[in-house]
Amino acid sequence: MNIVPQDPSAEEAERFGASLWELRVPIHAYLARRSPTDADDLLVDVWVAAYTSRHTFDAARGDVRPWLFGVARNVLRAHLRRSRRPATPFRQRDTSGQDWEAVDERLDALSVAPELRAALAQVPPAEREVLLLVAWEGLSPTEAASVLGLRQGTARSRLHRARERLRVAMSERSTDDRTSEGQKGTGREGRR
Repeated sequence: MNIVPQDPSAEEAERFGASLWELRVPIHAYLARRSPTDADDLLVDVWVAAYTSRHTFDAARGDVRPWLFGVARNVLRAHLRRSRRPATPFRQRDTSGQDWEAVDERLDALSVAPELRAALAQVPPAEREVLLLVAWEGLSPTEAASVLGLRQGTARSRLHRARERLRVAMSERSTDDRTSEGQKGTGREGRR
């Protein structure tokens, strides 16, 4: 039997491809939340960009996940620049084919979605991006820093500020809602 040793670069490319395949679902979700109609095409662009630039990945710096999210972010930004339309990370998702418990959870979430959208819009974009990478994509603050090319402390500060702004904005909105409901009730009672 004649055994030919495998080319090390081919072996490395195969391992790299397997890593990319494992991350296809979270990367697609990241893209779909920001550009729902183009997510499938963008995912292909991410794979091509990641594969052609795999030599820039430094395994000594950690996991491939934050590096790949950085590639996805760059592909998305280039796409949005070309199409000249803003990212829309707040679009509603299709709920067909979901179990009822998940549908109920989404309905509960949809009831606060307008307030959450408005509150998120008040968060500066740099802070909001860190928040969304951590909250939606499940990255750690350290991984988010790597994706965005920031120092860890900077990412943590932005995350803290974003969370605080969001908390304040949501509490102000709920206070405004309670106040307006109380005023409506008082006005109707006075007319009787």
